[in-house]
Order: sequence, then structure tokens, then C-alpha cells
Amino acid sequence: MMPKNVPLSKKSKQFLENLRVYLFSTGKKEKEIDEIVEELEDHLMQAEKDGKSIEHIIGQSPRAYMEQLASEMPIDLKAWMKYIPMILFGAFSFTVVRDLFEGTLAYSLLEIIGFLIIAILFLTSISLTFRYIAGKNLSTGKQFAILYPVALLPMALFIGLIFLNQHVTTPVISFGMIGTIIIAIVTLIFIIGISIWSKTWILPIVLTFVSLPDYLLGFTSLTESARLITGTCITFGGIFIYLWISSKLAKA
Repeated sequence: MMPKNVPLSKKSKQFLENLRVYLFSTGKKEKEIDEIVEELEDHLMQAEKDGKSIEHIIGQSPRAYMEQLASEMPIDLKAWMKYIPMILFGAFSFTVVRDLFEGTLAYSLLEIIGFLIIAILFLTSISLTFRYIAGKNLSTGKQFAILYPVALLPMALFIGLIFLNQHVTTPVISFGMIGTIIIAIVTLIFIIGISIWSKTWILPIVLTFVSLPDYLLGFTSLTESARLITGTCITFGGIFIYLWISSKLAKA
């Protein structure tokens, strides 16, 4: 085994990072991913010392190797049964936080069904996007350009759902004051917990940009359409700036 103080080339490091992302996005066990990446890292160190390429070690293109490796590994259903509810609840928190500013919670059947559909579409799109990026040797800028629209997709769909809900009447489920308080407390605990667990505050920051502008603009004399346009610009612009700064800090 090669000593860990021997630095890998940028290309090899990028390949290992892409491999990790690809295997995770296809639902593989994190422990098995770590073991494979660590073992492959040793092989790549030895190969680079001998002047050999990545293709010499894996015997095929990086993309083909990732696909073959993923097909041979079992899916970690237990872990995904944990992640999926977390992601779904995270998606619901965007609407819950925004609506808490308006008082007691009440949702139409169209909204509830729409939330589920949007969450499923987001899960599918983000998984496919990660696989695509992992299989390509893209620069950080290109990765950001691909991920940003995908990250904004659920917000755009939520805005569309709001307009649709205003024109289509379906039964409404009201949670009352007690139910609203309980949901608010559970949502707050979830947001804090998921931020600590993931070691990033992106969820509360994005939630702030999504919910707070509309609430604050409600105190202005702007028309409804002007508030919507202004709020949307602040939301998308704020999130873009935050992601851009985070990307720069990550590379520093």
C-alpha cells in the first residue's frame, strides 16, 4: 500500500470525487463506497508513480467503469428509506415556513398532491444530474451551471402551483392553531437538525430567501404583481449569490 502523503494528480482526485458522487446517487452503501474509493486511491497512487494513466488501472473509460461498478453493487434501500422522507420533509418545509407568516396552516388537496409530485420530480432530477456530472470531466463552473437550474426547479414549480391553486378549487384541510403550532415546532427542529447533520446551513438560508421577501414586501405599497416580480428577483438573486460565494469559498 502506498503512503497517503503522496499527492494524487488533479485528474485522479476529480475521478475519485466523481466516482463517489455517482455511486451515492445510484443508492449504494456509504461504507462500501468509502472502501472502494480508498482502495482505488492506493492503486492510482501507484499507477501515477509508475507513469500510468487512470484508464490503465480501470481498464476502460471512467464513465463505463462507474456504470459497471454501480451495476455490481447492491442498492442501500435502508439508507434511502431514511433519506427520502428527509428530502420530502425538506421540500414541504419551504411551503410551511412561508405560510406560517400568514397565520394558521390550511392546504388544498391540489397543493398536497402538487407538493408530492414536485418532491418526486426534484428527487429524480437531482439524482440524474449528479450521475451526469459524475460521468463527465466538467469544470466547477460548468457543474455549477448545470446544478443551479436543477436546484431552482422546485421553487419554479412551487410558484406555478401557487398560481394553479388560485384558479382551481379543491377541498381544503385546515390544521387550526394547535396543529399549526405543532407543525411549526416540528419544522424548526427538522431544519436545525438537518443543518447540523449535514454541516451546512444552506437549507435555512434558502428558506429565508424563499419566505422572507414576500412577507416583508407585503408591508409595502407595491401592487401584487410588482411584489411577486420583486420577491422572485430577490429570492433567485439571493440564492445565486449565496451559492456563488459558497463555491468560491470551497475552492479557496
